[in-house]
Amino acid sequence: QKLRLLEELEDTWLPYLTPKDDEFYQQWQLKYPKLILREAGSVPEGLHKEVQEAFLALHKHGCLFRDLVRIQGKDLLTPVSRLLIGNPGCTYKYLNTRLFTVPWPVKGSDAKYNEAEIGAACQTFLKLNDYLQIETIQALEELAAKEKANIDTVPKMPYLKEEPYFGMGKMAVSWHHDENLVDRSAVAVYNYSCEGPEEESEDDPQLEGRDPDVWHVGFKISWDIETPGLAIPLHQGDCYFMLDDLNATHQHCVLAGLPPRFSSTHRVAECSTGTLDYILQRCQLALQNVRDEAESGEVSLKSLEPAVLKQGEEIHNEVEFEWLRQFWFQGNRYKKCTDWWCQPMTQLEELWKKMEGAVSTGGWGLDFPG
Repeated sequence: QKLRLLEELEDTWLPYLTPKDDEFYQQWQLKYPKLILREAGSVPEGLHKEVQEAFLALHKHGCLFRDLVRIQGKDLLTPVSRLLIGNPGCTYKYLNTRLFTVPWPVKGSDAKYNEAEIGAACQTFLKLNDYLQIETIQALEELAAKEKANIDTVPKMPYLKEEPYFGMGKMAVSWHHDENLVDRSAVAVYNYSCEGPEEESEDDPQLEGRDPDVWHVGFKISWDIETPGLAIPLHQGDCYFMLDDLNATHQHCVLAGLPPRFSSTHRVAECSTGTLDYILQRCQLALQNVRDEAESGEVSLKSLEPAVLKQGEEIHNEVEFEWLRQFWFQGNRYKKCTDWWCQPMTQLEELWKKMEGAVSTGGWGLDFPG
């Protein structure tokens, strides 16, 4: 679709609007009514201060990481550095990579953090999540949010490539839909453009279009070449909300400005198959067909029914490829923040080995760090 759209455009740009265009707000109201902006002044000053200190603390302690993802069959490192914070035991998968949450301190959590500042930052993002949940419910009105956000992705954004359709300038994040979310759930984003070194834009400020010094979020209706896109300036402390099905029907991108930028994105992840509880239950289901031989210490299968064997092998593969390999190929990144995942992954490894011992074809030679 992208190639076909670029062929249609040839050497022309699609139209887009910024606040200095007379029809900007009318177009926003008509074509983007489920996109809401809350300017920084509407957010409590104390919360601004806490959140901005939390961003800098995570950056200081080296807690933001580039992800190795697969795009169109190629393994690539993301230009954006991220950290996933959320409910204990939750994961979020995007572009074939599973991220594991650094748990925020919800009631009942036993998470321990390597640095007090990391723990305080996680507490702050939980507080921000609660605030954005309330704002989302207010913004939705009759569409009132049904679920609380369960994960928060904290990215630090450098620059990327040129925006290809509208001529909006440099992008930090390309056009996309947020994936693997609960259907019609809201997405809330807090923006923090921090003060950087004195820089001057090489672009002529008199040029039409967006101000290249200022970070913007771009929106367009997916694969629509008639409706103008929007480029909305983001100032320090601004929040925007994608309500109801906006994420499904529209695409968005992040357009780079001059100062370094952090953001906190709050989503309701579709994690019915992405929690620790889920995969442990799957392991127990597979091991119901495994018999321990007390004397020899060996294991064998109780049933050789094809359907039972197929289910056991699927679970065996799921543990290996969706959890163990996904966790270990990312190295020790999570240990920089917390050791919360160490015991669960050790437990999963032991369960995998027990299933492996019952597989008649033998193991695949999977080695794990000690």
